[in-house]
Amino acid sequence: MNRRSFLTPVSIHRQKSGGDRQIAGDRQAGGSRQNISPYANKTLPRVARTTSGLEPYTGPWGYDQAAHLLRRTLFGADYVTFNAMAANTMQQIVSQLLQDQPAPAPPVNVNSKDVDVPIGQTWVFSPLLDSNGYNPNSSRILSLKAWWIGQMLNQGVSLVEKMTLLWHNHLATETSVIGDARFCYKHNALLRQFALGNLKELVYQVTIDPGMLIYLNGSTNTASHPNENYGRELQELFTIGKGVEIAPGDYTYYTETDVQEAAKVLTGWQVNQTTISSVFNSTRHDASVKQFSGDYQNTIILGKLTADRPNEIDDLLTMIFNEVETAKFFARKLYRWFVYYLIDDTVEANVIAPLAGILQSNNYEVKPALQALLSSAHFYDPVNIGCVIKNPVDHAVGTCRLFGVGFPGSTDVIDQYAMWSYLRTEAAVMQLDPGDPPNVAGWPEYYQEPQFYELWINTDTLPVRNQFTDTMILRGHTSNGNTSIIDPIAFVEQLSDPGDPNLIVTEFARLLFPIQLTSNQMAFLKETLLPGLPDYEWTVEWTTYTQDPTNTTKLNAVKSKLQALLKFMMEMPEYQLM
Repeated sequence: MNRRSFLTPVSIHRQKSGGDRQIAGDRQAGGSRQNISPYANKTLPRVARTTSGLEPYTGPWGYDQAAHLLRRTLFGADYVTFNAMAANTMQQIVSQLLQDQPAPAPPVNVNSKDVDVPIGQTWVFSPLLDSNGYNPNSSRILSLKAWWIGQMLNQGVSLVEKMTLLWHNHLATETSVIGDARFCYKHNALLRQFALGNLKELVYQVTIDPGMLIYLNGSTNTASHPNENYGRELQELFTIGKGVEIAPGDYTYYTETDVQEAAKVLTGWQVNQTTISSVFNSTRHDASVKQFSGDYQNTIILGKLTADRPNEIDDLLTMIFNEVETAKFFARKLYRWFVYYLIDDTVEANVIAPLAGILQSNNYEVKPALQALLSSAHFYDPVNIGCVIKNPVDHAVGTCRLFGVGFPGSTDVIDQYAMWSYLRTEAAVMQLDPGDPPNVAGWPEYYQEPQFYELWINTDTLPVRNQFTDTMILRGHTSNGNTSIIDPIAFVEQLSDPGDPNLIVTEFARLLFPIQLTSNQMAFLKETLLPGLPDYEWTVEWTTYTQDPTNTTKLNAVKSKLQALLKFMMEMPEYQLM
């Protein structure tokens, strides 16, 4: 694939479906009407891109390899972090990335109309209606989404935030469907809690999570009126995968009977709106014997009228997770999130199968699998560097983190959340709104063949991406008198010799781009910084500015040149890659 030509715009017109049944139908049909660019994939290549596998990486280690690791595992990083991490070994960085993190403080109220919750205090346990009968749910949803962006902006060298978004995409819910910000927050906290934990336990907890019970109708699933929505998505999207339909009602890895029996296992769970929790009601549970198909080794699950563990859900998940295809399904999810979308036969054999084996042999603890993947020869193979298109959050949040853009502090939470909300809005316009994926399948860019990530770039979103970076470098975003903007002077001052125009272009390119530019491109960038001028002109201008930094004329002389250079670089196709 040509890493530049595929950025030619693709026009996507998304349509949300109305109900649960329709969501599944839309997903199978592709989920959107597309006018695909002639440069986008029409079929996936069958020739192996590389034969490297999960064996440990033993090649050269330096800035380029460390930067590749950080770009894929963080929502961007700044100059200091890139260079500091490059001084460490691969094992040291991966170990730091996999460290557990304390739970962050919950989101707070920034809406003066939410009278029962003081500004700056959390709303996550407060009643949905305040003492005046006002419903602040909409503002709380916005608070939650802004807060989530804040967690991404302020993350350390940790995988927790990247994994939280991964599991949100994989175990998808929509705030617009759940309809209660408190349940949405609880679901988000659950994903963050198990971000680097046990996958089987994560799926168990999500299964009885009140937000998910609302989203996929689990709270209405009873013995007398079974609802198959979650039982279907549990298998098709969340664990083993559907595969090809080999006969009516018989898919590659499960059958319609398995969906029906799983639905019976899942009956009896309800949501308590007061305690913001899920409860098991044995009178609504189907305690009959459940018989599963040959795809699951004809497993029988005996009925139990209790939620005490181990219970029927434990038995159901043990049955599903015992299948090697479940481990492979999770391995492919991790691969497409961190490495590349194309999984050919060679990758399947050299990476997916052994990664699945690691998951199974470690009882589905995710850390050993991530340790192996992020330390593998395959991960650092040159073909896998710079081949991923940034998702909108990587683009928006990553830009601010790369340039160290300042935001209001916690002493002014209204302005702080307003700025965070601006980034969330920008990401949403680029087609990724955290908290509200298009449907239960998550974002098509991670599953829809053959385009995958290429769907992030289209005639609507590419101009928005460029407008966002133009705004951040030229005038910034202002809210209530606070402006968040890229400071090109502070950025260039981090370099060892800001008076050297060649060093500026070289270092900026290393920071902004995951792949090496051509000599012609580098020459053009230097011309952008110094249009028609010799090198010494920049050196003189920079020296003159540093000798009198309060002189507006001298400041603007260097600032305008740096702004022009960075504006152009952030509009280059290579800036869309990581």
